[in-house]
Amino acid sequence: MTAAAPVFRAIYEISRFAALATMAELGLADELGDAELEVNELARRCRAHAPSLRRVLRELAGMGYVRSTGANSFRLTELGQSLRSDVPSSVRAAVRTVAQEAFWYALGSLPQTVRSGRSAMADRFGSPYEYLAAHPDVAALFDEYMALRAAPFAGAVASCYDFSELRRVVDVGGGKGHILASVLRAFPHLEGELFDLERVIPLARTELEAAGLAERCACTVGDFFTAVPRGADAYLLANVIHNWNDDDATTILRNVHDAMSPGGRVLIVEIVLPDGDVPHVGKDADMRMLALTGDGMERTESEYAALLERSGLQLKRIIELPGWASLIEATR
Repeated sequence: MTAAAPVFRAIYEISRFAALATMAELGLADELGDAELEVNELARRCRAHAPSLRRVLRELAGMGYVRSTGANSFRLTELGQSLRSDVPSSVRAAVRTVAQEAFWYALGSLPQTVRSGRSAMADRFGSPYEYLAAHPDVAALFDEYMALRAAPFAGAVASCYDFSELRRVVDVGGGKGHILASVLRAFPHLEGELFDLERVIPLARTELEAAGLAERCACTVGDFFTAVPRGADAYLLANVIHNWNDDDATTILRNVHDAMSPGGRVLIVEIVLPDGDVPHVGKDADMRMLALTGDGMERTESEYAALLERSGLQLKRIIELPGWASLIEATR
């Protein structure tokens, strides 16, 4: 392997993701389903230019998402089935979210962000939160993506951490409540409260009602920069702290510190970066946080310990969860 080979591999991966994004955005997997379709017919269904579509399908076949069944026809592979909207754990929304104009622009403009220290996305489109508030269709995709992203460790939080001695858990910035729902199902004595923005709460209520947990879990609108619900035994913050710089994260954690009951604890679910130069999925995620927010970041264990200390909290232990996340336990 030459020294240039990894560089060219990274360049080609951008092209492959662009083909995957086209597959997701045009709904190719939904149209193909379990059938074999000729390119012109698939183009008609997707309102696409047939010669251009054929070139994308050729790339997707090389990636293993479709396979050719004739000179000008294709069908989905088992891998391609994951891009269908109607299958469990569909990844279509995840791909479409990352490929949205503002997010795609953010990653492509990373050099500009690094030069200025401010997200290029924020300069052109507003912060991710402003952008999602102004684009409900993208927000719906983003919420689905976040639920899919949380799925690998949603159940792991309940199975890897003992909630049996606790009475009430507040999920701060809990989104649709998938992690909290898993905890409440595993520990039937617990009462829960999901705390998030006004945009998110109706979705959370629907999910919790469908899970049969509405009577055990309140849903509260609020701003964690101002205050969080008081008096809980545990405060769960999953994929929250990495969105913010140290000053903002300290504000959030101090508000949790001030609200928690005596003997309470804080449970942070995030990637914990390894020390040293080893490759790690968290370092990839950190580039996305830098591009999208400018300020948000993944952190090492020592960086989390320092952040907690600034907030009046003490890191007690870190529990590795299946997949890429860890559970960070802290107390006053």
